[in-house]
Amino acid sequence: MSPKLTLIVMAAGIGSRYGGLKQIDPIGPHNELIIDYSIYDALAAGFTRVVFVINETIEQLFRQRVGEAIEDHCETAYVLQRIDNLPVGFTVPPARTRPWGTAHAILSCKDIVDSPFAVINADDFYGRASFHILIDYLKKLRDNNDLIECCMVGYELEKTLSNHGHVTRGLCTVDQTDFLVKIDERSRIQKFGEVIKYSEDGIHWTEIGPETIVSMNMWGFVPSLFSELETRFPSFLREKQDEIEQAEFLLPSVIGSILNEQRARVKVLPTCEQWFGVTYQQDRAQARDAIALLIQQGLYPKKLWGNKS
Repeated sequence: MSPKLTLIVMAAGIGSRYGGLKQIDPIGPHNELIIDYSIYDALAAGFTRVVFVINETIEQLFRQRVGEAIEDHCETAYVLQRIDNLPVGFTVPPARTRPWGTAHAILSCKDIVDSPFAVINADDFYGRASFHILIDYLKKLRDNNDLIECCMVGYELEKTLSNHGHVTRGLCTVDQTDFLVKIDERSRIQKFGEVIKYSEDGIHWTEIGPETIVSMNMWGFVPSLFSELETRFPSFLREKQDEIEQAEFLLPSVIGSILNEQRARVKVLPTCEQWFGVTYQQDRAQARDAIALLIQQGLYPKKLWGNKS
């Protein structure tokens, strides 16, 4: 029997730049969320199980708003990403209030996911074709004693920008066989007219090509990744002691480290899809217009989940 194809949706982020719980801000004509459209596309592609990683402050509201629609259509589970979910010997810093990052979000799922799985952000619209590309490759992934097998959907940078401020993206270097060589997380990427640049300090800027492949945290993994994350999390906590109140255990950084050690390989799956999201409040109107156009084109029904929306 084929294993269940699980989609992990990371929805525990606070959304500080956006100014609220962007994961539950409607953009569809019947109060659909970006996450609704992502799940709709994922189920159409063949995923059969969804695991939501959330934080306890939004748990009840999230279950009511998202769960009521999704649970009728697929197997659904919820995992709390808790800041006190730490290895033995570590305690939560007194001023720490934010989640530990995307790699910790995935690690939080280790006890309920035991087959190949995909990962996405809750507040990103990935496009239907991307889910089909991802699941086709995910079906081929198997645990390997020598290498951790992974895949990642790669987007063209120019199709992943906000018109209202800077964004964080993982800039990817890919070899001639479409395997990832390295990934560099850049936290301040912005468009200036027709030119795209990034900066580490907000003063000095470096131009980047519009077709640069970037990660949007749309990954495919095998379960052996969990043990790798479990091993690396304590090291992260020790190394980041001087900035422990704000440091994040990020998935692209972990994957980059494993790649450097030649202990993993990541197939990059290029997509031509246009990303959109709600990094900033002003992005919401653009997202609503994009969804309205896709509905007009017949890609989505006006009422996504029928009477449940």
